[in-house]
Amino acid sequence: MPIKTKRWDDLAGPDDGFRLLVCRYRPRGIAKSAETWDAWEPRLGPGKDLHSGAYGKKGAMLSWDSYQRLYLNEMRDQPALIADLAKRVAAGETITLLCSSACTRESRCHRSLLKQLIEHQLQVPPVGATLASPSSPSQNRD
Repeated sequence: MPIKTKRWDDLAGPDDGFRLLVCRYRPRGIAKSAETWDAWEPRLGPGKDLHSGAYGKKGAMLSWDSYQRLYLNEMRDQPALIADLAKRVAAGETITLLCSSACTRESRCHRSLLKQLIEHQLQVPPVGATLASPSSPSQNRD
């Protein structure tokens, strides 16, 4: 599927497609003319409390299991944004989800969780769609 993940300061590739920054906070000190992304959607980044918990700013750092659970719970409030990205991907558009330059472990980053949410959306049939069962008898009778 054409969903990629990178850090915002990774070199843009010719096949990156639409580059979407999914951080809660815009990178500091970056001029608009130096932005490496096409759009920024802070609502797809972790909330302020979750972000600070991930870095231990208000006590102990969250475990990855806790972080995952809390982030996925937050994303329940963003179904339209996730559905929109899934529609774009389903239409053949490549999307690259961008996170912080400090986020070096993609497997331990919300961008990997967001990618999974979009991919899951692509596998779920739209509301009201009917699926034909391969074992059901044919409706056309001669």
